[in-house]
Amino acid sequence: MKAGRLVSILLLLQTRGRMTAAQLAEELEVSVRTVYRDVEALGAAGVPLYGDAGHAGGYRLLDGYRTRLTGLTPHEAEALFLAGAPGPAAELGLGPVLAAAQLKVRAALPAELRAHADRISGRFHLDTPGWYAQDEQAPHLPQVAEAVWNSRVLRVVYRRWAEPTDVERRLEPYGLVLKAGRWYVVAGPGPRTFRVDQILELSLTGEEFIRPEDFGLAAYWTAYQRDFHDRLYRAEAVVRVAPGVRLPRAVHYRVDSDGWALARVPIESLGHAQGEFLRLGADIEVLEPPELRARMARTIAELAGRYGNSASPCGD
Repeated sequence: MKAGRLVSILLLLQTRGRMTAAQLAEELEVSVRTVYRDVEALGAAGVPLYGDAGHAGGYRLLDGYRTRLTGLTPHEAEALFLAGAPGPAAELGLGPVLAAAQLKVRAALPAELRAHADRISGRFHLDTPGWYAQDEQAPHLPQVAEAVWNSRVLRVVYRRWAEPTDVERRLEPYGLVLKAGRWYVVAGPGPRTFRVDQILELSLTGEEFIRPEDFGLAAYWTAYQRDFHDRLYRAEAVVRVAPGVRLPRAVHYRVDSDGWALARVPIESLGHAQGEFLRLGADIEVLEPPELRARMARTIAELAGRYGNSASPCGD
């Protein structure tokens, strides 16, 4: 544990520069006193680490000092190469950059860790889109990524669901998110979320924007997804399902004497719920709301009428 923590201190100072004992303690989730002891241990081992006093002080490494990646464990080496998804990197225009970076990291690894990295690359492959997802083309993704990186304002023509469908927007792109094979750009003012594949036209401007200091992309996306699901499933249905049938998001199960289970299910809309429930055929009965039950009954009656005549339309 201590050896790994010492390596972490070295890498933090190497990548971030000067850091205070309090900052290191927060990052490593240890006490400040533990950081003091670790720093003393590094100094005793010959690491050129210096501490500056005062308001702007902190610990830093001697300029030009670099440590090799010998602190990596086998599992860390495996995770490093598993995390490199070539597909998304290529979409961002970073495919060659990722390949070159992995090559350099691989060359710096000891032979044993290099074998672990090669094994993980040969046995695991990341494919983020779903099976039935269409191949969404996002031709403007590299330009959006460039604007995100350089904090440049974008002017776009964006296609949305509501009328008018094609609208002009001025975007301050804060970050990109890849969700289930689809790219989203989170942009101010707001911020708001836009699908990159729905950008019809794009122009990079020379205007620079200031990214809010308190904005965190991961925290925003977590809150956005939570709010999305809250807005999506505003209604609820009460259903009976056959033994062994499980419904996503269903709650308050109660099993009857015949083995059928009573459940409450969040639904997006009557039309969407009807389509989802019809997939289960005779293994489900909708009890509430009355409007959904009536829609199901009408559709089932139409299907019964359509298939009630067993004669083949083409004859024998």
